[in-house]
Amino acid sequence: MLRRQFAAALLLFTLIVPYVAFGQQPQQPAEDPIIARIKDEGMNRSQVMQTLSYLADVIGPRLTASPNAKRANEWTRDTLGKWGLQNAHLEAWGPFGRGWTLKHFSAQVVAPQDIPLIAYPKAWSPGVKDMPEMASAPVSKGKNKIVAAPPQPSSVVTADVIYLDAKNEADLDKYKGQLKGKIVLISQPVEVKAVFDPLGTRRDEKNLLALANANPPGPGGGFGGGGGGGGGRGGAGLTQQERQQQLFQQTVFTAKRMNMLVDEGAAVAVDVSPRGTGGTIFVQQATVAQPIPKSAEEMRTLARLNYYDPKAEAKMIPQVTVAVEHYNRMIRMIQQGEKLKMTVDLQVEYQDQDNMGYNTVAEIPGSDLKDEIVMLGGHMDSWQAGTGATDNGAGVAVALEAVRILQTVGLKPRRTIRVALWTGEEEGLLGSHAYVAQHFGKLEGGAGQFGGGGGFGGGDGGGNRTPSKLTTLPEYEKFSGYFNLDNGTGKIRGVYLQGNNAVRDLFKQWLLPFGDLGASTITISNTGGTDHQSFDGIGLPGFQFIQDEIEYGTRTHHSNQDVFDRVQADDMKQAATIMAAFVYNTAMRDDKLPRKPAPGR
Repeated sequence: MLRRQFAAALLLFTLIVPYVAFGQQPQQPAEDPIIARIKDEGMNRSQVMQTLSYLADVIGPRLTASPNAKRANEWTRDTLGKWGLQNAHLEAWGPFGRGWTLKHFSAQVVAPQDIPLIAYPKAWSPGVKDMPEMASAPVSKGKNKIVAAPPQPSSVVTADVIYLDAKNEADLDKYKGQLKGKIVLISQPVEVKAVFDPLGTRRDEKNLLALANANPPGPGGGFGGGGGGGGGRGGAGLTQQERQQQLFQQTVFTAKRMNMLVDEGAAVAVDVSPRGTGGTIFVQQATVAQPIPKSAEEMRTLARLNYYDPKAEAKMIPQVTVAVEHYNRMIRMIQQGEKLKMTVDLQVEYQDQDNMGYNTVAEIPGSDLKDEIVMLGGHMDSWQAGTGATDNGAGVAVALEAVRILQTVGLKPRRTIRVALWTGEEEGLLGSHAYVAQHFGKLEGGAGQFGGGGGFGGGDGGGNRTPSKLTTLPEYEKFSGYFNLDNGTGKIRGVYLQGNNAVRDLFKQWLLPFGDLGASTITISNTGGTDHQSFDGIGLPGFQFIQDEIEYGTRTHHSNQDVFDRVQADDMKQAATIMAAFVYNTAMRDDKLPRKPAPGR
């Protein structure tokens, strides 16, 4: 009897409790009708892919200070003006250096058999200038002497190939006097393994949980704590002194090798793309023959030429990167006794007329708080082998689409919304850093704005340094926040707080309407390597969104595959919609975004 009564009661309890529990669950807050309009416009009538196609396909690669970069500046300025934004203009920064444009290029092995190569020249590399041999002409007699025009250098060179099999300074001595006029393979072969992991991935729950549970960044503002960056680059288990010595030895070897190539008059230097297989080439800037340091201390202080400095051309030879499979084959052929010849056709053009870089800036005017500023943006400059679609045409197109959404929906922000599209990011955040210094302030002395000796990285890691000092301008106090996108095509999964815990609850609330679109993660972590750092470095709220990796590190970042077809349209729509909502929410709240303590104060 008691057992049956207990069983009946238990059955009644199990039937009733779920309904009680359901009734007590917190209700999802009703969606803000303004945010609903932003979502509707962004997800159902997006123009983000049309914008990106013009930037990537029509304008193409956009090296800083190149004609394509200036064309992108002017096209985005005109587009923003056409959409009704105010004060659309270009802001100069610099001086930077010279621009560079590839006019034409091809490379192939021509003997003992013809082998077309997957290859691409390095940015700012000189072109080939091969002087043809002058045939002796008969001496003319009489009054009507015919004076032959001086021979013009050719952009095509055909030459013997030498493999510079040197791993250290002693190995270089074996090749002295052998490099003049030769095409020189300067890298060691790279082992190619089968790829079993997917090239494209999305962040899974484990990864997002690790980000959400990350510890606050340590002193000095490092970029750890579960962020999107990779780990170290070797040297595990070494002391600081041993790592410094290892770096010094590598620096000396690289400088001596490049100086040897320049001094002996090698025709072309060819290296390998160490990452990427199956035709993907990761290729960036040409290497300058730098002064050779005598010590680790001198290495840190020795003046170095930037590859975009006009003076660097005399300290470089033409430089090409080849796909790993083709590069390795050439070395194996040479090692088996074959005598290779290559033909390289490389013509480039430097632009010296205007040594300034430019940012594109435009505004949606505010109302009662119009003197206060909310900013968003991405960097427009790119590398040369692709079309800069994922790095960072995607971020630029998303920022443009975000302001188009806000303008189209007809929202009237309280604060002025300012979109800024940077150049010089790939050379060290130059455009955004100059803009922040001109409008808001700068940090001088100490570890510098980016934790490295007052510049864009590096630094001596300690020693006697002048304490940092923050100098601010009037706009500093009127600034609310900056939102950046620059990790490829992947959709937004959340936000890096950059150690600013005061905005956690605010951003969490702003992400609630986008949980169904996969964005809900907040991490206290810093992330580095892009333009939000220019703001964050002087204590202004600057944020980068967490994104899915997709194929960024494996296929598209700084490679010949950084093209429109690798961009995911649905992810771009989602990202632009979320960016528009964050910017709008920041522009409408009563107070500016909370700040963490500013450095140098």
